[in-house]
Amino acid sequence: MKKRFLSASLAIILTTSVAIPATMQEVRAANETNSVVIAQEQRISVQEFLNLAVTALTFQHGSDSMRQQIIDTWVKAEEFTDLNLSIKRDEAARILVRALNKEEKEASLAEYLEKANKLGLFNNVSVSTDTIAKQDAVKMLNNAKQIKNGSNNKGVKEISVEDFMKNPGNFGYELSPDGNYITFASAWKNRSNVFVKKMNDDSEPVRVSNSKDRDIAGFFWKENSLLYLKDKGGDENFHIYSTTFNGSKEKDLTPYPNVTVGILSGLQGVKDEILIMMNKEDATVFDVYKLNVKTGKTKHVAKNPGNITNWLADRNGNVRVAVATDGVTGTILYRDSEKDEFKPFIEVEAGDEVVPLAFSKDNQTIYATSNKGRDKVEVVKYDLEGNEKVIMSNDEVDVSGVLYSAEQDKLLYGAYVTDKLYYQFFDKKFEKLFRKIQNKLGVHESELGINDYNKEMTKFIVSVSSDTVYGKYYYYDSITGDLTELATLSPWLKPEGLAEMHPISYKSRDGLTINGYLTLPKNQEAKDLPLIVNPHGGPWARDMWGFNPEVQLLANRGYAVLQVNFRSSTGYGKEFLQAGNKQWGLKIQDDITDGVQWAIDQGIADPERIGIYGASFGGYATLAGITYTPDLYAAAVDYVGVSNIFTLLNTIPPYWETMRNLFYERVGHPEKDKDLLTAVSPIFHADKIKTPLFVAQGANDPRVNKAESDQIVEALRARGVDVEYMLKDNEGHGFANEENRIEFYNAMVKFFDSHLK
Repeated sequence: MKKRFLSASLAIILTTSVAIPATMQEVRAANETNSVVIAQEQRISVQEFLNLAVTALTFQHGSDSMRQQIIDTWVKAEEFTDLNLSIKRDEAARILVRALNKEEKEASLAEYLEKANKLGLFNNVSVSTDTIAKQDAVKMLNNAKQIKNGSNNKGVKEISVEDFMKNPGNFGYELSPDGNYITFASAWKNRSNVFVKKMNDDSEPVRVSNSKDRDIAGFFWKENSLLYLKDKGGDENFHIYSTTFNGSKEKDLTPYPNVTVGILSGLQGVKDEILIMMNKEDATVFDVYKLNVKTGKTKHVAKNPGNITNWLADRNGNVRVAVATDGVTGTILYRDSEKDEFKPFIEVEAGDEVVPLAFSKDNQTIYATSNKGRDKVEVVKYDLEGNEKVIMSNDEVDVSGVLYSAEQDKLLYGAYVTDKLYYQFFDKKFEKLFRKIQNKLGVHESELGINDYNKEMTKFIVSVSSDTVYGKYYYYDSITGDLTELATLSPWLKPEGLAEMHPISYKSRDGLTINGYLTLPKNQEAKDLPLIVNPHGGPWARDMWGFNPEVQLLANRGYAVLQVNFRSSTGYGKEFLQAGNKQWGLKIQDDITDGVQWAIDQGIADPERIGIYGASFGGYATLAGITYTPDLYAAAVDYVGVSNIFTLLNTIPPYWETMRNLFYERVGHPEKDKDLLTAVSPIFHADKIKTPLFVAQGANDPRVNKAESDQIVEALRARGVDVEYMLKDNEGHGFANEENRIEFYNAMVKFFDSHLK
């Protein structure tokens, strides 16, 4: 028997300022009331109606702040003086018209009431009084749900796996520094390569890279030189290559075996040289070098003593900040010049995150993100004495990123993610430009991104993406006001046939608010559906609202897909992240289980048709799910997942060595926490697994060694458990090559269909 966990209290608490989470049980109970006398006597207040409406029409059942955010879009200032008064018919009509996004030019309550009647919101609702009984409120909400869902339960046309997983076309558009050329990635010989096109010219794009074995991982300009990065077979040893404009001459600028390269600075204003980091001298740490992009010659700039995880150069290209750590605690180091010794600048305690981002133009200020001394990551700036000033913060979540203009020497905006991405602007001129582009495209700010711009910030590459739009690229000229479409990703995927991703929240069994996303099959009733829970990797990462090809593929096949930002996920503050320390397979797994039970409690998921699929840590969570809750799942797919935490810790890439203590802190120490790690490593409890399992692994994976998959497959096959195993010799941590992606997802869909349908 499956235990069900209620997502909130059954009682609705009346307040005047905060929306209290309620459950669908409350709605169902009211809907089943047959006593007209009781219903007529039990008037419902404005606050009660709002709480019921949020519960019935959204999936925000656990987050007070998200519920209030939704209510704030339904109720404008001063429309209600007292939320404890009984709600009137026309007031309820106004709320629901807005909740359904049906508001047009209504100006009076009478007009909202007329719109509500036309929509059918008052079908089968009593008209005897001006105020609303609780039973009638539930009928109105059921009518609203039917309008909102608008489903004939016939589903949509099946889209091929190939259409979801093949290369999507031209993407990653960037401008040359002078704005005269545009670059992008596109498929050639089934691999992403780099193309260049002259702006304002009818000439065809020219391919400038010739990779047939592996996708180009990224590309960038250095003055008039075009550079790109690529590894071999997924080994993550990335090298920097240069190429000519016609692609006739390519050169590996860092041709060192078993070495990976990172870009530190483009050294604006320094001819032909960039700053890079390489683990050439010592595989476990990165030194700093100047690289000549014309000749490939390198010059050693800064030696890593063994504990530096990051460096920062000033505006003159001098390396003056270093981040030193033992993996748990550390120090931000600073020096006045490259001739001076580094000295302690900012102390970093356990759980603190201080990330230096850039020097100001006069090299007197350092911009950074930091949660030192607080729970949430904020945007800050330091003077050269280490004194901090907070520039941007958010009470609910971490700041997720900033846009700093080196030319203007100012922060233009900061970004944060609650249910979706939002911006906070620091420059009015730039905000005006952003809003102008947004209005031209007719999109929400969460869907718009500023991808690139020229030095003068007059020419822009912008993109639009949403849960049902893979992506569109545009070129915008702020001088002429012209907006030109450049490309649409996977144009064969039509938004009207794709599924919406709904932000959700629920309470964990120990009272934490867990956020996530629920994607429901298009044009299908959200009732007793087969469900795939898809834990994200990391686990120090998070799922976000937006286009996800694998989620869309599963929804297209009739599956509900649940993505959970369980404890240890990033973005929700230090305390939430640390709540997952040494909780692999324990409370982290409980959060995932509670999410599944929440979906069952809402009537969305069929408890007999639950599957689990994840990659990396998500693969571990998949194995943990079928090990520790074997009766919950009917099928499971483990993609490059961990089965044995001991072997994970023994085989991490050498350049993660400086972070080893962090793994011990967050996951567990192989000696001090031996019993814990034994208890939560699925390989040692394979006798409990009975769920059909499909495992996929890249042979060259540097993060999750091939042995992780080999050992769980061997252990289960020895017991006669049904296990499919897909191993790719030319892949690493996930399948990057198009043909392998298509093969994997075809096999995954077939596997789930055979067990869940």
